[in-house]
Amino acid sequence: MRLLFKYLLFLAVIQFTAVVQPLFAQEITAVIPGDFADPSIIRKGNEYYSIGTSSEWGPHFPIFKSTNLKTWKQTGYVFKQAPDWANASFWAPEYYYHNKTYFIYYTARRKKDGVSCIGVATSKYPDKDFKDHGIIIEYGKEAIDAFVFNDKGQLYITWKAYGLDGRPIEILGSKLANDGLSLIGDAFTMMKDEKGIGLEGQSFLKKDDYYYMFYSVGNCCGSKCDYNVRVARSKTFRGPYENHPKNPLLYENEWWKCSGHGTFVNSPDGKYYYIYHAYNKASSVFTGRQGMLAELTWSGKNEWPEFKELSPAPGNPSANNFKANFSTQNPSVEWQWDFRNSTPKLAQQKGNLYLSGNIKKENNAGIALTIRPAHLNYEMTTTVVNRNNALKGLVVYGDANAATGIGVVGNKVQFWMVKDNKETVLNIATIDNPETPIQLKMLVKPDFTCRVYWRQKSKDWKELSVDDKAYSIDFLPQWDRSPRPGLNFKGASTANAQFSSFELNYLEK
Repeated sequence: MRLLFKYLLFLAVIQFTAVVQPLFAQEITAVIPGDFADPSIIRKGNEYYSIGTSSEWGPHFPIFKSTNLKTWKQTGYVFKQAPDWANASFWAPEYYYHNKTYFIYYTARRKKDGVSCIGVATSKYPDKDFKDHGIIIEYGKEAIDAFVFNDKGQLYITWKAYGLDGRPIEILGSKLANDGLSLIGDAFTMMKDEKGIGLEGQSFLKKDDYYYMFYSVGNCCGSKCDYNVRVARSKTFRGPYENHPKNPLLYENEWWKCSGHGTFVNSPDGKYYYIYHAYNKASSVFTGRQGMLAELTWSGKNEWPEFKELSPAPGNPSANNFKANFSTQNPSVEWQWDFRNSTPKLAQQKGNLYLSGNIKKENNAGIALTIRPAHLNYEMTTTVVNRNNALKGLVVYGDANAATGIGVVGNKVQFWMVKDNKETVLNIATIDNPETPIQLKMLVKPDFTCRVYWRQKSKDWKELSVDDKAYSIDFLPQWDRSPRPGLNFKGASTANAQFSSFELNYLEK
């Protein structure tokens, strides 16, 4: 009887564990944390490279490198300056390797009319020295989201087209010349958005007897997004394509929402991996669409595929901490700025960063030299060395007219805000010893608020608050990009800001 009781108890424990286990499932985390939308990926030997949307941030199209698909480091970007033909909305770059050349097919808005077109740039290297070749596709009111596919030796390029004389959104395709720089023949329709639910971010795979088209539908961006990934297949590349009856394949889970717009890579052991973007539910638009990873599998020949979402490791916010190194000749490749509204000039000498540049008249926030935030709960600090009548300090920057920060102006410390095209000084403190460097700190919390502090000579921090309350920054996020923390300068082009340190540290939840 005692043995029977132990056996029944053992079975009960097993059943209980099976029921409870899902409640304690490991959290899925981003492989490329921070704002990194519409990622494309390529492999060179045992090295992987991924490139993503930069939108209105310069330099254009950041490039990351990995040897294991789990940990990534930014190594470059495509353009430091915008190509001559383009002026905004640098979206959805697509990697392709052909004829010993790396191609980047990218979207941007044309200067003369604001129409989104697809351009192409090439390099002998995956993460540097790209040369622009201008526009390759202009079609309707919008041509975006290029993807290149080699079908039995014939190159094709596909894209999303919008504004085609009353027709719905379509995925179009065309033959691509062998040099990768021009189209051949007429474009053809591969899929139409007949239901008006959106259609974009397509990528293709050939498996057994079918061509599989993976694509995204729904609202891609912002707090009200509902993006998801679907799949369709055809016996021919041109189609017609039949939708999977169990769509969507990637969608909202416990931690992430609005999954979409990715591309595939084969690992050396023959597995298929899909890099895509999603919003973290906790930080949402404040950290943007982050780089995620899933494995694609088939249960058998000519079966529909399935995704398994992957996580690099248990979440460790401090792993993404950033400490600037001002002792090198070149500033960090991770810095970004709003290229439409400022042209920063950077120099690093004797352990200091000098920040200056030109600021558009309509830009009330000044130059923001920023970092992509990986999490919302963070603290950043800097040391301001020089004194002049320019504003020098820390900022959380959403746009030229949506920003807040703390900075030094002459012998004053200012807590300031730019909102609705208006600049407001929220509080001011007087510096006791104007000759001593000033340390500044901003604390940004998960409830979308911030607090600001200052001190001299490592004394206790002094909070520069408004009515002893945390300040709401929920107005900062823009439609398709997250606010960035970083350094700030606002003044004459002949002046500069001098910083001896900058750190961005993530706090435990």
